[in-house]
Amino acid sequence: MAEETGGRPEDNYRPRYAEIPSFMRYPIANGPADVDIGLIGIPFDLGVTNRPGARHGPRQVRDMSSFMRRSHHVSLITPDEHLRIGDLGDVPLNPFSIEKCVALMTEYYNRVVDAGTAPLSVGGDHLVSYPILRALGRDRPLGLVHFDAHCDTAGDFLGAKYHHGAPFRLAVEEGVLDPKRIIQIGIRGSLTDPDIWKFSHDSGMRVVYIEEYFDRGGPDWVIEEARKIAGDGPVYVSFDVDGLDPVYAPGTGTPESGGFSMYEAQKMIRGLQGLDIVGGDVVEVSPPFDASGNTALNAATILFEILCVLADARVRARGE
Repeated sequence: MAEETGGRPEDNYRPRYAEIPSFMRYPIANGPADVDIGLIGIPFDLGVTNRPGARHGPRQVRDMSSFMRRSHHVSLITPDEHLRIGDLGDVPLNPFSIEKCVALMTEYYNRVVDAGTAPLSVGGDHLVSYPILRALGRDRPLGLVHFDAHCDTAGDFLGAKYHHGAPFRLAVEEGVLDPKRIIQIGIRGSLTDPDIWKFSHDSGMRVVYIEEYFDRGGPDWVIEEARKIAGDGPVYVSFDVDGLDPVYAPGTGTPESGGFSMYEAQKMIRGLQGLDIVGGDVVEVSPPFDASGNTALNAATILFEILCVLADARVRARGE
């Protein structure tokens, strides 16, 4: 971390296998008021509908994120050059009640937003996006750039309102997301119900199925489409690792074959630079199904990509 933000430049050259692992080896912060961007773990997977294990995602991503260095090799963004960045630890949760967890996450992220801190989080299953959006969008609805194999706009599942297939429907219904400013990229896979993602289409979200993604040329046109949909307002970036093809992310709860590559994912996120990004997350890393650690490494890489465009947005918002 640069000296002007209170860090030690020599940390970048210390052995990456040493010391207590934090996200990207940023300092462990005492609270959100100490940082401009807070890296946060959410060890939660009570909302999964298939393979569990995402509660262990933050710890594994922290470990693999030690491979990340200070500066982006393409944009040359160095997130901590002008910003205070730190690891805020994990959200304290109740492992026995999904309803209590939603309340605890909402309360936690309200405190983060109250401190003026931009949250960048690692799940956990995708339900964690809902309480984050409740906090970030409480004063005005946000736009959303969403990378995933699934729209996650289903209704109740087996009588349950809260699950990882519903966060964005819940957020739209609560008024914290503007469906006209949502784009969902990479959607694919067999369906339990042909109308399971009907809410996305009916509410006006832009749904990019994987067939359209490839037929229209991949990342370059999607970047243009995402920028058009997101517009000039505040926008959140959510990345489910199952959006990647399973060859890049086997360690996830609901893998779907035929996805985009890591390079394509990185290029798409880089193309978001210049948007008013206010936060983001990377979710659904399940270490028990990630024998090589490659899923967690790729998740950490995506986390760094989002951090760079988020840091750029924060610096621009301050007029620097």
